[in-house]
Amino acid sequence: MSRPTTKDLAKVAGVSLATVDRVLNERPGVRQTTVERVNEAIKAIDFVRDISAANLARSKEYKLVFLLPDHDDEFIDLILEAIAEANRSLTHERTIVTIIRAPANDPRRLVEEIDKLSATEVDGVAVMTPETPQVRDAISRMDARGIAVVALVSNQPNAESAYFVGINNEAAGRTVGQLMARFTGEKHGSVLVLTETMQSRDSQERRLGFDVIMAKYAQRLKVCPSMETYGDSVRTAQIVRSALQSRPSIVGIYLMNHDIYEAMQAIEALSPLQNVVIIGHELTAHTCARLIDGTLDAVISQDVGHLVRSSIRVLKAKITSIGTVASQERIRIEITLRENMPEERQTVGR
Repeated sequence: MSRPTTKDLAKVAGVSLATVDRVLNERPGVRQTTVERVNEAIKAIDFVRDISAANLARSKEYKLVFLLPDHDDEFIDLILEAIAEANRSLTHERTIVTIIRAPANDPRRLVEEIDKLSATEVDGVAVMTPETPQVRDAISRMDARGIAVVALVSNQPNAESAYFVGINNEAAGRTVGQLMARFTGEKHGSVLVLTETMQSRDSQERRLGFDVIMAKYAQRLKVCPSMETYGDSVRTAQIVRSALQSRPSIVGIYLMNHDIYEAMQAIEALSPLQNVVIIGHELTAHTCARLIDGTLDAVISQDVGHLVRSSIRVLKAKITSIGTVASQERIRIEITLRENMPEERQTVGR
């Protein structure tokens, strides 16, 4: 059966096409009883509006922004590439995506960038930043201004208006815990945990999931307190050196944040670690190379292109008040070992 049209809707509602157009576009001049009749007819015939055609007729453009951390790393580079690819494919959909970089570890400056965004210039924003009370309130103010919001990679659960686009990070932590428990065999010793900041919701959830599994299946291992690098290469080198030198019984290392380059550099700068299981996140050129040479045992990742495309779809759905397909927006947790690395990745890190 063909999809119901606006003509079908007008006929069922008993109104003119002009009235249907006013109701669909929320224009004034229509009595409330008529609006209700049209909405009832929409439900009755399962009418789905062709947003692309409507936007073309109104010359409507979606103006979307990705607010990303201002530091450079391979994971951010992958997001930037995915945004550029999306921009090329979205031209015909009258969608423009721009990028704003802000210091993720400076809530004051981050909030200043968010508060600058105006609903007359921006329709929707994907925010990738640690959760803080300041950011939570800024997101609420942005929502109040009529700007759609999604939280990208790291959730903002206390900002009720922000739909989350990313993997289930607690499940990702549980996955690492299961791999660590299995890969270390029957060994006894310590497991180091490093991340950029525990202020980030994704790190908090990953650590929670990791601890649950380690306590259940690997009580023989002592999981150390999380060490925060704050994205500082000098600090990273210092805390890694201190941890490895003070704990000779280390059997595992969990690199919890999405950029592990500097931590791996600090680890490799010391004497080679024999039989230490190392598990990290995100499939980048560096992690691919470390999987190939055996330094990394496993990488937990998410499809970055899917992250970006899903963020755009969800933002447009929120802007137009049209629902999304939940299964389409679910970001899967992927486990990559040297043996199952995608072929196109096997030459990237060499």
